Amino acid sequence: MTSEAAATTAHRADARIIWDYHQMHHDLRPCSAAIGLGSHDLGVAAFAADLFHRGLFKTLVFSGANSPTTAARFPRGEAVHYSEHAIGLGVPAEAIIVEPNATNTGQNITYSRQVLAAAGVHVESVLLISKPYMERRAYATARKVWPEVDVVCASEPLTFDDYITAIGDEKLVIDMLVGDLQRIIEYPALGFAVPQDVPAEVEAAYQRLLAAGYDSRLLKR
Repeated sequence: MTSEAAATTAHRADARIIWDYHQMHHDLRPCSAAIGLGSHDLGVAAFAADLFHRGLFKTLVFSGANSPTTAARFPRGEAVHYSEHAIGLGVPAEAIIVEPNATNTGQNITYSRQVLAAAGVHVESVLLISKPYMERRAYATARKVWPEVDVVCASEPLTFDDYITAIGDEKLVIDMLVGDLQRIIEYPALGFAVPQDVPAEVEAAYQRLLAAGYDSRLLKR
């Protein structure tokens, strides 16, 4: 094995550690409503449709405007394209609320809470549906901005390798894992999320990947 191949193997091993950490491994159960968190990943909408058909919720909010990485893919906004995809998968339009203005996770949850209240939906529990590596950050954010609601996190059941295949860019995926972990570490001090314990092995994997240059999705200083 060449040194380059060995480094790639080591990076993937570290990335898997972080991938596993990002997932909350919650048991799925019926909730008052669900929120599909907008992003570049249309798999969120597809999995939301699957969970709707399983009967886990009756009302589904898709939340998201655009970011620089989604404007070309979803020109009418993440929430709009998500809703259209879910309707194409058999979710009734009347079960969906489109929240088209949020540009970050805190807004996703806050604005979704507002549109659910406006629709008269009483929420005691919420199912947050996100990209696989975003579960923990979504959870930490929801606990901060909507502490009184019971939060269950879910994402498309993909392995790390399957997700790389779906996205088609290994470095980008690892960059995103690292970027989300940085936010989990730093957002509590900024008031955006509740603190999450970061095990030593996760912190060590994070530092090794940072040193190896997986840094394109870090917060701008």
